[in-house]
Amino acid sequence: MTRTLQPGHRVVVTELAETPPEAIASCMTLERMEPPDPATLGARDVIVQVEAAAVGWVDLLMTSGQYQHVPKPPYTPGLESAGVVVWKGAEVGEAIGLGARVIVDGFLAGPRSLGSYQRWGGFASYVVAPLEAVRPIPGALGFDEAAGLLGAYETAYHCLVTRGRVRAGETVLIHGASGATGLAAVHVAKLLGATVIATGRSDDKLAVVKAEGADHVINTRGEAGGVRPFRDEVKALTGGAGVEVVYDGVGGEVSLESLRCVRFGARFLIVGWASTPFVARGKGQRGAPNANVLPTNLIMMKSLDVLGCPTVISTVMDPSSRPPRLAQVLAWAESGALRPRVSHAFPLSEFKAAMRAKWSGEVVGLCVLHPR
Repeated sequence: MTRTLQPGHRVVVTELAETPPEAIASCMTLERMEPPDPATLGARDVIVQVEAAAVGWVDLLMTSGQYQHVPKPPYTPGLESAGVVVWKGAEVGEAIGLGARVIVDGFLAGPRSLGSYQRWGGFASYVVAPLEAVRPIPGALGFDEAAGLLGAYETAYHCLVTRGRVRAGETVLIHGASGATGLAAVHVAKLLGATVIATGRSDDKLAVVKAEGADHVINTRGEAGGVRPFRDEVKALTGGAGVEVVYDGVGGEVSLESLRCVRFGARFLIVGWASTPFVARGKGQRGAPNANVLPTNLIMMKSLDVLGCPTVISTVMDPSSRPPRLAQVLAWAESGALRPRVSHAFPLSEFKAAMRAKWSGEVVGLCVLHPR
């Protein structure tokens, strides 16, 4: 049950760097890849020929060991990918067919997974995954869109629904709205019936975010490159009351200003800290010597619920939280209610350019690699 498979290529992280830019420059290579040997695979395994792999923020942080999960080099990056089934084991049966267009579930295969499939990252011509990690591409999504669907939209759902309890009619302030998870949060918040105030640091990118559904956009870039005050604008857009929910994937100065934009009893969702990526030591060392700090006096006086939203860790701690989240994301995609936006695509040979584009903030939505 196979096709004739030709050699391809894969990206390899040879060692952990101090920072992602250092890793891109000197700790990553493109190598020839022989097709996986079916004789070495299990009866419930499949081989997927990768058509698109998402280049995510976590992929970047992993190269310097500054993500909570640190794969041991050498490893192939690429948490998420989509492609075509080109071989299946004898026990797969009719569950999935040769030629099927599929997503490879990054929770169960690839560098963020915890088992024996960790080595099959998506920055490669082929990945091997167990049957349960291979999901049909929903609806009319193409490979590029499907490659980044689960990571971005499951994160947005976990943060806004499971943790944030967002309800129709509420107003959500979404920071980093042009990123993959930020734009996904805009889409999900609108599907929930919320009003969205989205922020960013580029008028051009914010114009795209507004076209993607945000009700209001605010450029937070200050004259000296820092963060300018935006409290008054948020208060004006909410009739002086402030927002019910903050979705903060940025951290730093943005977090501090956001505490002045909320109404009494608001929920403040800590999603990430993209503006301060070096809170942890590089090269996989543990500890966070540069951790962000929030003022407890403002948190207390506004009676805020400050909620950490680590999607992957929460899922590991409570696997039962994932099935309803996954089902809703896939159903939205199947119906056409949501569609990821892909702004950049590169051939695998240009993986360094792709990663630099993601690191420098050029991407609005998804960035993908094409191994073929």
